Amino acid sequence: MRQAPPPFLLFRCSFVLGPLLLLLACSPSSANARAVPSSAGDSPVAEHIRVAAAAAANGTSAVAPAVPAPPPVVIIVERHHHFHRELVIASVLASVAIVAIILSTFYAWVLWRRSRRLADGKAYRSSDTARGIMLVPILSKFSSLKTSRKGLVATIEYPALEAATGKFSESNVLGVGGFGCVYKAVFDGGVTAAVKRLEGGGPECEKEFENELDLLGRIRHPNIVSLLGFCVHEGNHYIVYELMEKGSLDTQLHGPSHGSALSWHIRMKIALDMARGLEYLHEHCSPPVIHRDLKSSNILLDSDFNAKISDFGLAVTSGNIDKGSMNLSGTLGYVAPEYLLDGKLTEKSDVYAFGVVLLELLMGRKPVEKMSQTQCQSIVTWAMPQLTDRSKLPNIVDPVIRDTMDPKHLYQVAAVAVLCVQPEPSYRPLITDVLHSLVPLVPVELGGTLRVAEPPSPNLKHSPC
Repeated sequence: MRQAPPPFLLFRCSFVLGPLLLLLACSPSSANARAVPSSAGDSPVAEHIRVAAAAAANGTSAVAPAVPAPPPVVIIVERHHHFHRELVIASVLASVAIVAIILSTFYAWVLWRRSRRLADGKAYRSSDTARGIMLVPILSKFSSLKTSRKGLVATIEYPALEAATGKFSESNVLGVGGFGCVYKAVFDGGVTAAVKRLEGGGPECEKEFENELDLLGRIRHPNIVSLLGFCVHEGNHYIVYELMEKGSLDTQLHGPSHGSALSWHIRMKIALDMARGLEYLHEHCSPPVIHRDLKSSNILLDSDFNAKISDFGLAVTSGNIDKGSMNLSGTLGYVAPEYLLDGKLTEKSDVYAFGVVLLELLMGRKPVEKMSQTQCQSIVTWAMPQLTDRSKLPNIVDPVIRDTMDPKHLYQVAAVAVLCVQPEPSYRPLITDVLHSLVPLVPVELGGTLRVAEPPSPNLKHSPC
């Protein structure tokens, strides 16, 4: 796209053309002028010469009479009868030209601003284009496209899904949830994907299926999982996503490895990626999108531990919230108090769930733990008194990362988590503020601004100041 010239160039042209047009309009080129004597007949000088000649012929001398001063010459200007009409026409043309210059300048300014926005988004478009190229081998296998208001979503034939998942073999199961299972799929050519099967039918299942297709079909962000296609077969619904090799954050933290692969800096990177994804949903989608089911099992990790938010079946837009008709949904331990008790849902409800996941990253504990057969305790209730006490805070940190971070960074993350899980929504920060707080804690090579000379030693004790 050719970049429009800066608006000040067209302003400079207006200063040059304007005076010239006005000068042409006011030029008296159509007026004629001539000099006319004040009276008819001979002039006094001619009369004096005639008298002197007669006296010389008679041999007499004549005394020259006094010559009076000639009367003043009066200049009469005759204007062309078309002058006034031409002046009006020239003035109108000059005004039209000036208005045209102003409009052209404004249009050039709009184009210039648009080109600046396109330049700022160049890096994002490049990554999105690269992702599209990567998905071409998969999309080429799909037989048709479904058109909806969010764009084009690929329709995948069921036999292709069945072959890619080994007839939905248990050996290809990546995860299990209330909706069903997620399977690893390998298409022709070795291209991989993840297939989520929504088992059963009913209006709720259908609604979540359509909702996820609608939202993910029009959302494009590096920290939001990519939708590849869908399939409906014999009452079952299938959604195909990009494959995230490291699975979910829940599996990494609470699975067999117990977070051993997640260093302090990797955990902060995951938190930063989550914040970026949520900021896109809250601040850059129109209308804003509330995820409503943010949790560690819905945070997926690729081979480089880049985190992406998934599962938008329960997501709603802020302009489409009907307290009376919307069922209470979410996962125990992540649901904000005001939504659980009063059904009040805002972007701050997602911020609360983000704070719970941040506590999971910090302490390696599940959001809700059983105390007895009939009693459970949430991570928020258990950790809150110790999060605000600097002497107790190091003792509740996950042993895998304990003493591997700068204490100042630990206190800052704990402070962010405390603010996010405040019972009162107005006390919680915006996700944009959380994002800005986390950026300085993540190394440059992982997407933040922190410059680390060398990884901190696990045995290195830092000064509390």
